[in-house]
Amino acid sequence: MKITVKYGSLIKEPSEIAVLGLFEYAPIKGAATMKAQKGRLRPLSPIAKAFDKALGGIITKTLKSGDFKGKLNSTFLLPTYDKLPQRRLLLVGLGKEEDFTIDRLRQVAGTSAKYVKWLGLKRFTSTILPTRTLGTSKEEKTRRDRFLNLSVDRPEGLSLQAQAMVEGTILGLYRFQRFKHPEPEEKEKEVKELTLLVEKGSALGGLEEARQGARKGQIVSEAVCFARDLVNLPSNEATPRMLANTARAMARELGLRVRVLEKGEMKRLGMNGILTVAKGSAQEPQFIILEYGRRLRRTSRGPSEGQALLSSSGATEGQDTVILVGKGVTFDSGGISLKPSADMDRMKYDMAGAATILGAFRALARLRPSSAPSGRRMGRPPVHLVGLLPCAENMPSSTASKPGDIITCLGKKTVEIISTDAEGRMLLADALSYAQRYKPQAVVDLATLTGACVVALGSVAMGMMGTSEELKNRLRAAGEAVWERVWELPLWEEYGEQIKSEIADLKNTGGKEAGAITAASFLSKFIDGYPWAHLDIAGTAWAEKEGPYVTKGATGAGVRLLVEMLTRWERLPVEKAKK
Repeated sequence: MKITVKYGSLIKEPSEIAVLGLFEYAPIKGAATMKAQKGRLRPLSPIAKAFDKALGGIITKTLKSGDFKGKLNSTFLLPTYDKLPQRRLLLVGLGKEEDFTIDRLRQVAGTSAKYVKWLGLKRFTSTILPTRTLGTSKEEKTRRDRFLNLSVDRPEGLSLQAQAMVEGTILGLYRFQRFKHPEPEEKEKEVKELTLLVEKGSALGGLEEARQGARKGQIVSEAVCFARDLVNLPSNEATPRMLANTARAMARELGLRVRVLEKGEMKRLGMNGILTVAKGSAQEPQFIILEYGRRLRRTSRGPSEGQALLSSSGATEGQDTVILVGKGVTFDSGGISLKPSADMDRMKYDMAGAATILGAFRALARLRPSSAPSGRRMGRPPVHLVGLLPCAENMPSSTASKPGDIITCLGKKTVEIISTDAEGRMLLADALSYAQRYKPQAVVDLATLTGACVVALGSVAMGMMGTSEELKNRLRAAGEAVWERVWELPLWEEYGEQIKSEIADLKNTGGKEAGAITAASFLSKFIDGYPWAHLDIAGTAWAEKEGPYVTKGATGAGVRLLVEMLTRWERLPVEKAKK
């Protein structure tokens, strides 16, 4: 999609359709009686007044009649009858002014883009800030203050707003149609261009700030769509090997480093957690390692087989090594502990954690964030980033693992398999043990891990648990900033009692009670002292209904959160992880 950001006035800019945001009608303060309030409206913004005047007061009449009330994400189309350079004017509701936030701006952009597509138009125009004040609500200020306390130089004004509008537009227009053959008229309904106008002399910033925000919004939202595509693919297409090949292609395109461990290498290393999940499938497992940052200073002989791509010496002095781990179960039948047939088709989404990590790497590599001083283009990345993606398919067969089996994971702990449907934690156990080779300053794993998390938090928030308060705070604040919210669940040692086995070190499920927590407790046993946080995205990675910038199916949840945190990364204070 072509995004153009330039100076201009919306009312003077020729276009097929212009989008004008209006706040919801509300009684005038000081009008004590209903009679005094009747027929009175809050003053229109200057740009809305100009449109209203040019169209003979039609906006005011529409508001007074109640045909359009400015409710959030409501729309009303007005023809201009050649009175203006725009053929149509789309009014879009911003909701109550005091409740307006950056995310509502993102929603409004998505709503507008969908309406323009429904009209069959290919391009539309809007201003960066449709009306007056942005982010005045107490809740919005609290979120932004919390983020400011953790990461300095939070971009404000036009940059932030342009980013939100571009994200809302691209994410709202997303459709997965790889396997569809749409009718010719449907093919023509594709929005190809958005023009964002900046008023000269804006107190919020200038053209360069707006362009930077729009660029970031486009790169990040395209990375989210990339992740959505991977998750939406059927499992006969999105196999472990296909994900490995996708990582290789992305590395070539973006200058990343990649290595893939295959079955034989994993067997020699003792990655039996991954191997036991893959035993029942004809698809061989893959362990993908991605790197963004400085390369390892190699010896003449090179790294030994199975050695980490980077060691602690690979990170620049004064730079943190951050590892992202993503669960990549490309299809989860439950194995021998077979799932019910209802909704099993959705289990192709069980690799959403891996797809999220790939999306985040894609965005960060294109953004090329730098820790160089302000005003300098060149500089080292703010983090040395490593991605670990254990990928396998979980199927029932004569070779599949069985309940009651005992295996030894990479971390040398033995695990009694109570349920083969608790397979994701087996993959992550090996990946988290492998992460120790990098001596990381922080590790974050994302996984569609438990249905229990969906029961607890629904599709609104990710479940978060971990050993580092600072890392959890950063994830929480970044999530609030981009509206991919997380909610912490306790990881108290009492929950560890549920995963103790009588015949092995651990068992892979603690039963029905506190399922999301006991799964995280299991993972914590493979953390060797480094700061770690776990995000259960089982409820947020898939949407059952349409939203302003979310479509049914894969959501790409987690990509924007990770990019927000990592582009503003500062060295993590030394902190002893909880056992």
